Amino acid sequence: MVSGDFVRQLQGYGLTTANILYRLPDHPAIIQEFIWQNYDLQPEFPELRKFLKFWSEKIEGAIHRVIVGHSGLIKPAELKLVSAEFRLN
Repeated sequence: MVSGDFVRQLQGYGLTTANILYRLPDHPAIIQEFIWQNYDLQPEFPELRKFLKFWSEKIEGAIHRVIVGHSGLIKPAELKLVSAEFRLN
């Protein structure tokens, strides 16, 4: 049986990490950090947008900043042709 995450990677999903900085409701001068990680599609990030919508509707902490990192986990091989070879003894 094939992993669901592997199937998503083949469909173009890549590992996405969001560093969410938010203000505490009772202490707005204090900024907390939350790390969210899931497979998502770049550049629209529908899964992250769905999570941020949930956050804004259900969680009281106001979001200050979101920093997103994305990397495709399955990439085509990168080949570089070498035009010459030099050997030093």
